[in-house]
Order: sequence, then C-alpha cells, then structure tokens
Amino acid sequence: MAGCGSWLFFITVCAATQFGAKAEITFTIPVGNFFTYELLRETFQNDFEPLSKLYAGRHYDDPIMFKCNKQNFPDLPEWLRFTQRHAYDSGFLYGTPTSPGKNIIEIYGISKRSYATARQILVIKVTAEKMLPYQAEFFIELREIEKVLPPPVQAGIKQDLQKLWDTEDLEIMNITNALDRGGRVPLPLPGHYEGVYVKVGSEQYFSSCLLRVLTPEHRRQCTSGAKVKVPGGCSFCKIPSNCITWCKTELIDLTKFEPTSPPPTVGSGILEAGGDFSPPESPPSRDFFPDYMVTVIVPLIIAVLLCLLLAYVMFGRREGVAKRNIRTNQIQLYHHHTIHGNTDELRTMAANRGVPPPLSTLPMFNSRTGERASPLQSDSPSIPLIMAQHDPYSDTLPRK
Repeated sequence: MAGCGSWLFFITVCAATQFGAKAEITFTIPVGNFFTYELLRETFQNDFEPLSKLYAGRHYDDPIMFKCNKQNFPDLPEWLRFTQRHAYDSGFLYGTPTSPGKNIIEIYGISKRSYATARQILVIKVTAEKMLPYQAEFFIELREIEKVLPPPVQAGIKQDLQKLWDTEDLEIMNITNALDRGGRVPLPLPGHYEGVYVKVGSEQYFSSCLLRVLTPEHRRQCTSGAKVKVPGGCSFCKIPSNCITWCKTELIDLTKFEPTSPPPTVGSGILEAGGDFSPPESPPSRDFFPDYMVTVIVPLIIAVLLCLLLAYVMFGRREGVAKRNIRTNQIQLYHHHTIHGNTDELRTMAANRGVPPPLSTLPMFNSRTGERASPLQSDSPSIPLIMAQHDPYSDTLPRK
C-alpha cells in the first residue's frame, strides 16, 4: 500500500506540473480600464524542477527571462506592453485595451541556468463599456514603471488622487513610462528616475484644485520656467515619491468633444446591373519627335562640337618643326645639328670597327703595368681586378 501511495503521489505531482505549466488564466476587463498582470518568478521556478525540492532537497533561484507574444503572432497586441528590469525580477504585462475582443497571450519563462522552459496561456476578454467623461493625466517624476505596477503601489497613488479630485469614484485608466513618451534616460545615480504618466477618470467633474491648472496665471508660470507653487490646500501626497508635477497635468473633458460621424454603410460588394460595359476611348496620339530631338540629337551635336574643338587644339595650335626652326637662333640651331651629326658618326664608327677591345675592358688587367694576370684559384666569386689589391701596403705609384 505504501508503494502504491508513493506512485500515486508521483503521478499526481507530474500531472499537476504538466497541467499547471499549460493552464489558461482568464481575465475579463472593460474597454478603457487599466490591466496589470505580474509574472511571478516563483511560479515558473516551481514549473522548471518541481521534484527537486521535494526529493533532492535543492531549491534553485534561477535568473529567468520572460518572452510574451500574442498567439500565432510575433508580438503583443498594440495596447499591451511587457517590462522586466532584470532577470532576477518579476515581469509585468500592462496596458489599457481600446476595443473589445479576445486576446490569447503566450508567456514563456526561460531559466538562464538550465535553459528549461515553462509556458503559460493568458486569455484576456475585453468587453465594451462607455468611457469615463472626465479624465486627467498626471506626471509623477520620482517613480519608475516597475515600482508603480504592483497593486499596493497603485492603491496608494489612487488614494492620493482621490483626495486631490475630492471623490471616491476614481479609476486608473492608464500608466505609461515616460521613456515611451519621449522622455530622456536618467543618469544611473541615486535620486534619478524615469518618471511615469498616470491617467485617471471619473464620472464627477474636476475639483477646484484641478481647475487651477487651466488658469492663465498657472500657464504663465509654467511657460516662464519658474518654480510652480502647489495651490493652497491641494497637496495630498503622503509619500513624496507620489507627488505630481503640476506643469505636466492635463485635463480632458470628453463631454465637449463633438460626436464622431457614423461610419459609411458597407454594401454587399456586388455591382448593380447597369448595362454593357463601354471602355474609354483610346488617348490621342502623341508626337515624340521633340522628345527625340532633346534626348538624342542635342547631345550628339554637343559631342561633335567638343570633338572639333579638341581636334583644333591638338592639331591647329601646334607650331611645327619649320616654324620652330625659324624662331630659333642660327648659332644654337647649328650647334644642335652638329651634336646630332657627331653622335650619329660615332655610333657608325663604333659599329664598324674590327680591332680587339681595349685592355681596360678585359678582366684581371693592371692599369699601371699593362699586364694581364692569370685568374686565381679561388672559390670566392669576388676576385680583385688590380694586383695591388693583393698587397694593400705596396707602392703602386711610378718612381724615377
């Protein structure tokens, strides 16, 4: 019985692991409401190695990276975003749907230690609902998107804004990272944050504190760049990091917007019977000779003119030998012809002579005595041409 109980427990754990990793999580939210879902690392860590903690006594804390996409699509829907700062932090899916429908999101958790993978299916059903008529957007400078998305932090911000709006009927409609709105990346130093935009809505009209944002004096202070003072009695942030930036506060009154025109009626897509089809007449004939003149004849004429100009410069502007001789001094010209004639005569005499070559051109010739020495028996390729090189201390000058 004990063995059967162990096997039953083992099968139960395996089944729970398989179905838990592939279980579908369903949410139903109306259009215009803010949606947040936290991807807990502990849940995926248990899916990687569920039996290691029970039997082996090991508990891993792996760095986990999350990959999210819409089913059968490479990316998320346009209204849904994902953020994860580090591999040891949990991830968040957040956004505000703009149209009703059903979205199936596939979530993959990848362990960077063992490369094990766990999968979850998230089904988000968006229902149609009327938008809140009065909306306001606030900028919180001392916050980051990962620190605002947890529900307790959202509840704290909502309480402060409820006091500012002077109503309990307040809903968070959207939270956006300031970097997604064109903000600058902060320095990696303490006290520097990215900032977030928080958009809320209500059925009740704006409070007197919020309406001060629309006054000309407030706008003048924001335009001049001076430090804007908080209106008296309008500071409700208990936590300094939840205080808003008044110059970036925007009020939206949807009751003043004109209703949009109804979309055009879509027909059946089949043309009504209107008789036989009469094709349009052929276009009138066009004369292409001016185009031919511009594109062919004109460049050809320009090329011919350039060739004639080049020929005139190369042949018509040259002096010629006769003109050069006329302009040259007669004595200089006579010397030139004499040098050329003597050079030709010397070349002819050198080509026709039959005498033996001079002794100075022969190897092993002694220029002082005129004797020829027999080549030395040496393997060295360098043989002295003058006998005096054998004895560097001998006197080679002629004596009386």
